[in-house]
Amino acid sequence: MLRAGTMRLGTFGILLALVHALAACEFGPFPYSITGIVCRMTKPAALLLNQETAQVIQAAFRNAKFPNITGERSVRFLGKVAYRLTNIQVDNLSIEQSDVELKENDAIDIAIKNVTAVFKGTLNYGYAGAWFLQLFHSVGFEIESSIDLQINVKLMCQEDQVAADASDCYLTFHKLTLHLQGDKEPGWLKQLFTNFIAFTLKLVLKSKVCEEINFLAQVLANFIQDLAANFVRDEDIRLDISLASVPLIKANYLESHHKGLVQYKNYSDVFSDSLFSPSLLSESRMLYFWLSEHILNSLASAAFLDERLTLTIVGEKLQALFEIEDTAAQRRTVQMIFQGASYNDSVAKVWSLARPHISLQPEGTVVKSLVAVEISVFPPGKESLMALYMEKEITVTIQAAYVEKKLILHPLDSRIEFKAFKCMADPSGNDQSIRNFLQKMISVTGIPEVISRIEPTLTSLMNSKGLHLFEIRSPEIITRKGYLIVQLDFSFPDHLLLDFLEKTL
Repeated sequence: MLRAGTMRLGTFGILLALVHALAACEFGPFPYSITGIVCRMTKPAALLLNQETAQVIQAAFRNAKFPNITGERSVRFLGKVAYRLTNIQVDNLSIEQSDVELKENDAIDIAIKNVTAVFKGTLNYGYAGAWFLQLFHSVGFEIESSIDLQINVKLMCQEDQVAADASDCYLTFHKLTLHLQGDKEPGWLKQLFTNFIAFTLKLVLKSKVCEEINFLAQVLANFIQDLAANFVRDEDIRLDISLASVPLIKANYLESHHKGLVQYKNYSDVFSDSLFSPSLLSESRMLYFWLSEHILNSLASAAFLDERLTLTIVGEKLQALFEIEDTAAQRRTVQMIFQGASYNDSVAKVWSLARPHISLQPEGTVVKSLVAVEISVFPPGKESLMALYMEKEITVTIQAAYVEKKLILHPLDSRIEFKAFKCMADPSGNDQSIRNFLQKMISVTGIPEVISRIEPTLTSLMNSKGLHLFEIRSPEIITRKGYLIVQLDFSFPDHLLLDFLEKTL
């Protein structure tokens, strides 16, 4: 079992989920046209994550299952000498240095320098002497080693998903010294068996350690993709994050492109007019996400179909909406609308009548929606009455930010156009004062109230996916015509991968 805090997601993980897919997948002549989501990780992020690579390599050594090593050899004056190394385990492992290099359109090169490790186990040996003297012994042994490790991580596309291949792995031994029964002094027996087993031992160590590293690379690549898929899923609504084109490996960044199509029950999403170009993203921050306007519109459509765009307001919240100012005119209008009923005996229901339309512009996210509002009153001892019903088209511009692990939505200018209006206090619909009051109420307190409900809901949803575990620094949400960019610096939560690997290995 790994000790808490010793395993963190290094280069084998985030990098594997972002990088090069080979020609196993077909993307057509215009692959960017179906790109809905782009993720770019720059060299500073890769270097930061590579600092934790040593922990993954240590796990590979510790979890490698080494087979028993057997052999025999004829020795002058001694006859045949046979040996068997069993119960081989790793102890006292340390890594001096780990470097990473991005090789453009090829692979991620990871160089692990000066891995020192002690391998312990049991040596069983026997020989038949020239005068038919037979001796058999069993002694404990330690093997001191100093190793350099080179891993060239390539990725391939399998069923439109990234699959890691770290089989291109090399171990270079600078030291391999055998000690018997803790005796550190040279002796003929130690020299004899060192010469016998050194070559075979090197092959076994290379095979099993590299095999474990390749396994970890694949496990972590799948883990990151599953983590991302879960992050963009909520109940029946999810995003298809399969690859949309061959990702890029540049000297300064890694970039992957995903379809981002919304999947919801029988709702079918189609997208073939992406605005994405690699030139839209820079290299000054650690991590970038590019999202198409189409994704936000499709998510809004799915939320509408799932009947999530409904809000009920009662009690103090309802009172706060209508008491926007303490004037005689305001009190008179409210009295007319509610027919003398108290706020505690009234309910306001707000819902979307049609799929909202979202437009991304430099000034912010523009949301246009046809909304219905119904106020019902429940006089004590009487049947409920519909005091007010109206339909209005609302257009509001919103700027978004992520501050102290909370999503902040700030409404800017808004426009309200009445489409239908029924009020018990004004059957003819000629009392303009009621409409003027309602328009002011909606713009001053109604829209902010709805947004204030959305903020914690979305924050809670993101936190349920683990976003709050990340240390996100200086995040920026930038809107442009047809797309938005999220750019940030980050630190990865070390215990997330630890918990996963403890359950997996």
